[in-house]
Amino acid sequence: MATKTQTVTVRMAPAVKSGLQKAADKERRSLANMLEVMIRDYCGRNGVVIPEQISLFGDERMDRK
Repeated sequence: MATKTQTVTVRMAPAVKSGLQKAADKERRSLANMLEVMIRDYCGRNGVVIPEQISLFGDERMDRK
């Protein structure tokens, strides 16, 4: 089942945006997708649960805080 996406507007320093763009280009991703990947990675490493990850991957360990 497809999930609707939401728009988020952020401001960042030009140098940070440039770094994000370089990372996205390296992985052939859009800026939005690269940012989502980075956020999901951060959350996964820091015990922040993103509810849909539990249902998508069936990883009950992600449920621990």
